[in-house]
This record gives sequence, C-alpha cells and structure tokens, in this order.
Amino acid sequence: MLKDSYICSLALCMDLVGGKWKLVILWYLYHGPLRFSTIRRILSGITQKMLTQQLRELEKAGLVNRKVYPVVPPKVEYSLTEQALGLFPALDSLSEWGREYAVRHGIKRNPPELPPEIADRAGGRLHSSFDSGEPAG
Repeated sequence: MLKDSYICSLALCMDLVGGKWKLVILWYLYHGPLRFSTIRRILSGITQKMLTQQLRELEKAGLVNRKVYPVVPPKVEYSLTEQALGLFPALDSLSEWGREYAVRHGIKRNPPELPPEIADRAGGRLHSSFDSGEPAG
C-alpha cells in the first residue's frame, strides 16, 4: 500500500516494485503480453496465490494491465502500461550490474525454459550471457 509521503523516491520505488517477484514479472512482460499460466510456468518457484497478489499490486500501482477475454475457459492476459515502460532503462542497467556481479563471484544462472513464442518475441534478450564467465564489456 502506498503512503502519502516518502523519505526519498527510492523508498517509493521499493513500495511499487520491491519484493522477490515484481521486477521479474515486469521483466518478462516487457517482451509482450502473457497469460497467467505462462507467467507461473516461467516463475517456477512462485505459488498461484503469490503470483495473483503480485499481479494485483502491480495492476493497482498502474504498472500492469489485466485483460479478461469473454471465453470459456477464462483467458486473462497481462501486459505493461505505458508508465511501466519507463522502468526499462533502469532494469536493463540493473540486469547488467547483476550479470557482472555474478561473473565476478562465480554465481551460475539457471534460466527458466521459455515457451517458444516468448523466446522468439524477446529475440534472445531475456537470457544474457550471465554464466558465460566473460566479464561484461
């Protein structure tokens, strides 16, 4: 829940996108709309309850759109709002910093198996050379 005032803009950012899953959800949605079940499959460690909660909070913050299609069985798709797109220069930088940190500290990456339609849309951008052992340049 957002407060009326914050000590700094980073504290506000943490309330908006902090936590274990929100930035990762936003990262995958950056490459196009995804269904709930696809997000859950990508984030294998997240429970259905937690994913629902995180998506609702992102929607309430105005960062994620939720579109319900009138079909049986129900189809719900999530996408980023225009406001959320402003996060991506910062997320790219943060991702690169994390990759460099991992390389320096010998941390391996275990990326999820992506459905082909997501991997194709992302053009290989979702998985960098994180565990290549090469320093970032």
